Amino acid sequence: MPRTPLALPDFPWDSLTPFADRARSHPDGFVDLSVGSPVDPTPAVVARALAEATDAHAYPQTAGTPALREAIVDWYARRRGADDLTVANVMPTIGSKELVGLLPLLLGLGPGDVVVHPAIAYPTYAIGAAVVGARAVASDDPAEWPAETKLVWLNSPGNPTGSVLSVEQLRAAVARARELGAVIVNDECYAELVWDSSEPAPSILDYRVIEGVRSNVLSVYSLSKQSNLAGYRAAFVAGCSNLIGEILAVRKHLGLIPPAPVQAAMIAALADEEHVAHQRELYRARRAKLVPALQRAGYRIDDSEAGLYLWATKGLDAWATVSELADAGVLVVPGSFYGEEPATHVRVALTASDANIAEAVARLDLLS
Repeated sequence: MPRTPLALPDFPWDSLTPFADRARSHPDGFVDLSVGSPVDPTPAVVARALAEATDAHAYPQTAGTPALREAIVDWYARRRGADDLTVANVMPTIGSKELVGLLPLLLGLGPGDVVVHPAIAYPTYAIGAAVVGARAVASDDPAEWPAETKLVWLNSPGNPTGSVLSVEQLRAAVARARELGAVIVNDECYAELVWDSSEPAPSILDYRVIEGVRSNVLSVYSLSKQSNLAGYRAAFVAGCSNLIGEILAVRKHLGLIPPAPVQAAMIAALADEEHVAHQRELYRARRAKLVPALQRAGYRIDDSEAGLYLWATKGLDAWATVSELADAGVLVVPGSFYGEEPATHVRVALTASDANIAEAVARLDLLS
């Protein structure tokens, strides 16, 4: 019989290519505010740990070294309000996107099952469902989650909107998932980048949310955002020990192993909070310049209380806004990439150098 390829949607970023080309043709140069990829250097303390671990002649541990797992446990206690984890509750991953995309497979989901994700969301949640033939449902209302739901994705702080779920909202979502017998996971990788508070966004593993009952509850975290480690593929998952054990067993068979030097670098990154605070202030300063510039140019900023993006709108079709900004040499992303319908917002990234942020401000002021 002929082979049947996976039925996946077209990669949305391909449709942005003509606008990127138009922005690159601007006589004063190109300002890319589309991709949330860090532009600042890797912290020295992390780079040093990576270099010192390069004699990695033996196979690393899929579960993570004992030192790394202890570092993850300690970090959750210090920064995420979860002080009762053990090494059985945590595991490193090769970045967070691979876990997001593969989790339905790792959990054994398939046709007839439902994967719920936020209404406006990072598209990989739905891709993970498609990979196993499950049905993806976009919904922010727990009362609307179908009886067939087997996996619920939350994303707080969210991409692209920057919205943050409260402890009460997280608690309600966990309660509904438990009624359904579903696994519930919060993708929390922007938690340290909150702009109206000195505290990180709440974790789904916070005692106030789950009151110590971790069954079928997971938190996913990445060091790409807070520590500029996108190129390292450094992330981890924490929560229910039964789920961690189940996922670990499959990952061992598949050879999904974070490289040993990266594991050493993660230990250094998790132990050092100074570089995180420094990076947060860099993004805060860039945000403080972009927000008023967008507002002067006629945009309204919605949500955006955390994370690396501004969720901006003029109330027009999102592609019209993408086109207008491309003519000014600035590239942004339409809300349609994230399921907004009708799409009227664009996502504007803070991940650009100070010089490029200043240039973007100058061009926005010409549109005012």
